[in-house]
Amino acid sequence: MSGATGLSQADGARGWKPLQIIAVGLCFLLNMLDGADLLVMSFVAPVLSDEWAIAPTDLGVIFSASLAGMAGGCLLIAPLADRFGRRPLIIGALTVVAVAMVISSQVHSVQAMVLARFVVGLGVGTIGVTMTAMASEFAPPRYQDFAVGFVQAGWPFGSIITAFLTVALLPDYGWRVVLLTIGVLSLVLLLIAVLLMPESVDFLLRRQPRNALARANRIGARLGREPLDALPPKPAAAARLPLLRLFEDGRLRSGLTLWLAVALGYFVLYFVINWIPELTTRAGLPVDQAIYAGATYNLGAFLGTSAMGWLAVRFALPRVISLFFFGSAVAMLIFGNISMPLALTLLSALAVGVTVQGGFNGFWALSARFYPTEIRSTGIGWSMGVGRIGAVLGPLVGGYLVAADLPVGAIFAIYAVPAVLAGLLVLLVAVPKRQS
Repeated sequence: MSGATGLSQADGARGWKPLQIIAVGLCFLLNMLDGADLLVMSFVAPVLSDEWAIAPTDLGVIFSASLAGMAGGCLLIAPLADRFGRRPLIIGALTVVAVAMVISSQVHSVQAMVLARFVVGLGVGTIGVTMTAMASEFAPPRYQDFAVGFVQAGWPFGSIITAFLTVALLPDYGWRVVLLTIGVLSLVLLLIAVLLMPESVDFLLRRQPRNALARANRIGARLGREPLDALPPKPAAAARLPLLRLFEDGRLRSGLTLWLAVALGYFVLYFVINWIPELTTRAGLPVDQAIYAGATYNLGAFLGTSAMGWLAVRFALPRVISLFFFGSAVAMLIFGNISMPLALTLLSALAVGVTVQGGFNGFWALSARFYPTEIRSTGIGWSMGVGRIGAVLGPLVGGYLVAADLPVGAIFAIYAVPAVLAGLLVLLVAVPKRQS
């Protein structure tokens, strides 16, 4: 075998190897922790807002701070993985997240919390992009979309665990212990990543850093590959700026359409994630039941993301994403406008999670397939980073709508509109064919 393409095809023929399972599994755990790091704030928000007497608009700023940090991580830091490698970026970003989470448990002002949450977002955004590229590059070609979908399912799964952890710790120990616990878990996962996380062979063969041949052969041996006598020819385009290459080879129109669809999807997603517990509390549910509503949403998000990964192997990915977003508009209208018993309320929250998060997480797989290996982290980072403009605005606008005393049903109806638009736009994206 003499090049990256031949190696990838052999991987596809042999199926999954233990190292591939370890790499994708570690990415799943990283995304679980990212979900906990980012979404724990929505679970402790009712108690924190009472303790600090925080207005809804200020609470929206706290929610949006981590999302603004995520945008910075996606746009400015994650593209460095195309230059320095996936592994060092993941480990560095995880270190930042762990330290910032511990610090956030000790702050005493809204301003300090906003700063700590911004730094958490920087690390989470970097990890999210880089591990998506890692999962896509380690999975056998046929299962690349599935692997990315599986990894994204870690986010809601981690959120479910965080919800139950919050219910167990919050009443007796307070919100500070909840945040500190997440920070300690981040440090534990950091140690695991340092010990087990491999580097992407695709990155080593295409970027060819120092000792690339020896490192690629060492990892390739664990994948059952034959050793290479020499590195394949280095792509000539690798010397050019990755950012400029995002718009080459006919990617301009579809790329911009993808970015806009991602922004609208983020606008809806982070409103729902951050405001479901608070809005259900305002609708009359006790705090613990409101947290359970958030957990039920995230259970639906896990199921929806898993279903997206399964469907992406079998059907056209843009059509599946579109169908999910159309369904999310219906689910939000039902959740916000129909008064139901607790069991049906939780069921409708489950449906919102399945459709909103399941549909949105299809964008990660779509971005990973849309951009080639040598600019994959940059492409995913920019599609998700620019899209995070919507992630910042979603909860922020929600804070103003809540402060204006709009009915819960009207708020959800407003957010159903961008969900439909995202579903329409994704159908216009021209997707490269999956490698065979």
